[in-house]
This record gives sequence, C-alpha cells and structure tokens, in this order.
Amino acid sequence: MTGDTKEKWANPEPPIHHAIAEWAAECAERALPIFEELRPGDDRPRAAIAALRAWVRGEIPMTECRTAAFASHAAAREAAEDPAAVAAARAAGQAVAVAHMFDHSPHAATYAAKAVGLSRGDAERAAERTWQWEHLAPELREIGFPRGL
Repeated sequence: MTGDTKEKWANPEPPIHHAIAEWAAECAERALPIFEELRPGDDRPRAAIAALRAWVRGEIPMTECRTAAFASHAAAREAAEDPAAVAAARAAGQAVAVAHMFDHSPHAATYAAKAVGLSRGDAERAAERTWQWEHLAPELREIGFPRGL
C-alpha cells in the first residue's frame, strides 16, 4: 500500500483489505470476554465481529457491517458505567467498520488494548499491543499502526 492510496482515502485491494479486517476482528475478539463478563446477555459486539468475518467471506454486504458497527457502539454507550466494557464494545464496533473503511483498524486495536488495560492493568495492556503488532503481517503494519508501535 502506498502513501498515495491512504491520502485518497481509498480502501486497499480486497486481499489486503480482508487481511486487515481479519486482524482487526482478532484484536477485538480478544477483548470480548471483558465485555461479556461485565454485560452478560448482550451479544452485539460478538455479532459485529461475526458480521465482519461474514463480509470477508463475501456472505454479506458492507452495509450490514455498518449496521452491526452502530449496534456495537450502542452497546458501548449503554455500558457507560463499565469503562472496560465500553472499550471492548468500541473495539468490536471499530473492527466491523473496517469493512467500510480500512482505517478503522488501528482504532479497533487501540480500543481492544484499552479494554485489556482497564480490566487487567497497564502491563497486560502493553502485552496486548505487542501481541497485536506481532500478529499483523509486517507489510500491513503501516495500516494497523500508522504511528508505529
């Protein structure tokens, strides 16, 4: 991916777009247990991640992902008393939004790490960021970590 592509706000070619979407889903999915422990019975963030994976497989259109993103962000707003749950739901909402625009991917990772940090502490947050870096293909790090690790 070139800087010109990012400057034009264009999504990358489908294989790259799908790879970054899958990574964003993995990042958000790692924070899901935090949300589900604090907000049992609310499956909107999990459904958002499932929608993103269905989009990657070509099973649903991007517009369904947008709907799932809005639902996950609504779950975040409703969890306002639990900051870790808010961050985890926002991670899922940002992840599924990658179907619309690839540049949501760094936000999915950041929110997921924030959820981990709020739930388990700063050391775990740092470890989560390292996991995210190591699980993103080096050629995609410019997208997932536009400012570096």
